[in-house]
Amino acid sequence: MNQPVAWGVLGCSGIAERRMLPALHEIEGSRIAGLASRAPARAERFAAEHGGTAMSYEEMIDSPAIDAVYLSLPNSLHFEWARRALRAGKHVLCEKPMTISAEQTGELVALAAERGLLLRENFAFLHHPQHEVVRELVERGRLGRLRTFSSAFGVPSPRAGDIRYDPELGAGCLLDVGVYPIRAAQLMLGEGLTVAGATLRVDTDTGVDMAGHALLVSENGVFADLEFGFQHAYRSRYALWGDAAHLSLERAFTPPAEHRPLLRLEEQDHAEEFTLDASHQFRDSLASFAGAVRDGRTPEIERSWLRGARETARLVEAIQETAVRVRQRGAVPS
Repeated sequence: MNQPVAWGVLGCSGIAERRMLPALHEIEGSRIAGLASRAPARAERFAAEHGGTAMSYEEMIDSPAIDAVYLSLPNSLHFEWARRALRAGKHVLCEKPMTISAEQTGELVALAAERGLLLRENFAFLHHPQHEVVRELVERGRLGRLRTFSSAFGVPSPRAGDIRYDPELGAGCLLDVGVYPIRAAQLMLGEGLTVAGATLRVDTDTGVDMAGHALLVSENGVFADLEFGFQHAYRSRYALWGDAAHLSLERAFTPPAEHRPLLRLEEQDHAEEFTLDASHQFRDSLASFAGAVRDGRTPEIERSWLRGARETARLVEAIQETAVRVRQRGAVPS
């Protein structure tokens, strides 16, 4: 494929406006061809600011001018519109979580493989090179034998009326922020994680989960201690603890493009810090996907993305099924 990838943005969301659309303007070999919203005026505003043609969802799916769809709808709508886009022959970059169930995710993965199309879950943080530095330090034995991975992602409560409080739209902190520590645990510990226990704090009236904690175990016995929620001061971190040293990384999931990550490695009588290069993970996520579309093939890396999506969905479902629920009245702002 020699022509630029023609993108359709399906869902004029906040993440699309703040992060993904500006990043699309910065990558070569891509152009914004269409923007779709349920509110025509919003699609028109996005088109005026970012280029492309304002469309309805259906027009975007049917348009032969669109090669790839970036999908940023509410969680419960991901499955329907990703499936329709794949059936129409379009590649799909879907905001996390890919769907709200393991069954739905499995169906999309199978459909993409059958049609020879790209399907990725947009965990942009996986494209930041800081995580490869961490993996290299672990593989070089700097931590000794790894014993525990811990991670936390918490954000202040969204405003009243936010869609993340709506059970019909796939609400809750597990699907919104909890999936990040889950995906990071997979990155560092591999596939085959088991959920040993979990707890969720839920709003009594809506049933929406507001905070959570999960304990996972890897196939070789490493613990993964994960915390997440909507009731916290902002925190985005993970740490790895071995029998020789401890390594920690702050701002692990949503670092600004100009942020220079700081890794801190602590041994019993020695501490060392590594200041890494800044990286624009949203731009890199889009550039990686567009490059794979232009290549016109689905190498092993694409199969890895599909396995990762299925594994994330499986673990989310296992946490939901395992969790002890702590009830809290009035947890959702009114």
